[in-house]
Amino acid sequence: MFTLNLVSINAILGIAGLLLALCAVLAAFITSRSNRRLTTRCVEVESSLAAMRRELELQVKRFEQEHVGVADRVALVELRGSAQSFDQAIDSARRGTDSGKLTQRFGLSRGEADLVTLLHGRKKTA
Repeated sequence: MFTLNLVSINAILGIAGLLLALCAVLAAFITSRSNRRLTTRCVEVESSLAAMRRELELQVKRFEQEHVGVADRVALVELRGSAQSFDQAIDSARRGTDSGKLTQRFGLSRGEADLVTLLHGRKKTA
């Protein structure tokens, strides 16, 4: 009887080992498939991110092209300061300063300087 029990125990252990090995193979197979799916998904996401990056770069370039003059206009407005620069330009025009110098000194546009000179500059006598 003891040998029968030993054979039964060996058979049970053998079957348990076989089942354990099958479970390990199944787990390895499932893990492998899962890794392949994740790898495929990562490649898809990376590709999508690259496309989004290219699109964003194009939009930034378009935005920069559309607003290229804004920085220059802001600098000009900052150079002018307030209405005080117009007052100073008017006073300068009354003292005989020409429109070119008004443009340089006070940051006026050519048209603004010409208008200030026309309205407030010294009248030329013939």
